[in-house]
Amino acid sequence: MAYYRQVGEVPPKRHIQFRGPAGRLYHEELMGEEGFSSDSALLYHRGVPSAIVASEVWELPDQTTAPNHPLKPRHLRLHDVETSGDAVTGRRLVLGNSDVRIGYVVTGTEPSALYRNATGDECVYVEAGAGTVETVFGTVAYRAGDYVVIPRATTHRWVPSEASRLYAIESNSHIAPPKRYLSRYGQLLEHAPYSERDLHGPETPHLEEGADVDVLVKHRAGGRILGSRMTYATHPFDVVGWDGCLYPYTFNIDDYMPITGKIHQPPPVHQVFEGHRFVVCNFLPRKVDYHPLSVPVPYYHSNVDSDEVMFYVGGDYEARKGSGIGLGSISLHPGGYAHGPQPSAIEASLGAEFFEESAVMVDTFAPLDLGEAALACEDPAYAWTWSRDLP
Repeated sequence: MAYYRQVGEVPPKRHIQFRGPAGRLYHEELMGEEGFSSDSALLYHRGVPSAIVASEVWELPDQTTAPNHPLKPRHLRLHDVETSGDAVTGRRLVLGNSDVRIGYVVTGTEPSALYRNATGDECVYVEAGAGTVETVFGTVAYRAGDYVVIPRATTHRWVPSEASRLYAIESNSHIAPPKRYLSRYGQLLEHAPYSERDLHGPETPHLEEGADVDVLVKHRAGGRILGSRMTYATHPFDVVGWDGCLYPYTFNIDDYMPITGKIHQPPPVHQVFEGHRFVVCNFLPRKVDYHPLSVPVPYYHSNVDSDEVMFYVGGDYEARKGSGIGLGSISLHPGGYAHGPQPSAIEASLGAEFFEESAVMVDTFAPLDLGEAALACEDPAYAWTWSRDLP
């Protein structure tokens, strides 16, 4: 993350002796990105963070995909996807490519297993529900509308206080605010649609005791994404303090300040995060274009380099009226296909001053394949709705 935090106890200088009340030396761990060349944090453990006593295969949920072939737009009804289990093992794969995977799960109130994604950062959108995420950095609370951003290789556990609908964006890279929002030193600039005040990280350490503790690890091996169950000699939640610029945090979608204009603004003005070869945007309730001849819904566009994934999470999305899309729907509009509003939505939008809609969008720069969950919940009539609506 762009700014420094300190949680718990840390010594006055880095890489010096730091002992507990009984005189025992704490074990220092540097957790950093891009080798030693980017954001990092220093964590101080009571135990040895490398001490494992076993490692076994963890069979991941079904990761198979099918190409979007023949090429067509897709409508996926995520609320029809049946899930079971916790926030980690219950995820079902919806869409994916070599840069990013999108999963979905509806939890109960049972805590997840301890988990670490070693393939990249995770950005989990909370469609509904509430609870906490316990991590080696401390605990963050989550609620509906939150993005929960978890850095790569962070050991954590989801603890829902109520059933939660979680839309997991799993990256093969790091996830951060768009570079154009940041100063040369990493501060969010005045034109950014959110600020550091909107980002909520851990406030205190989260400490637990235990021995022979299992952690589920998602990682790369043999050109594939695989799972391992690593058993640690002592509990990973043994960090008495840390400091740095790398840590999990939440950002609520309601704290995003939409950017609007006299005529229709392109999707990049709605961007909230970026990863390697993909971006995350959110479309929120907002005043719309105020030119006297403006057309508030989007123009047809052919993003030849991108697949567009829109997850509809609130309100009534104007551009998709009459298409069958509703809350909990995903639209997948692939590169190579010009997409835009349903024909009847264009005239219906004229004169509108405000849109009451919320959606989370992921744009990728490589084609997305269909996961097993997508194949289980597709609306086969969607691709033809633009023709159906013609006068």
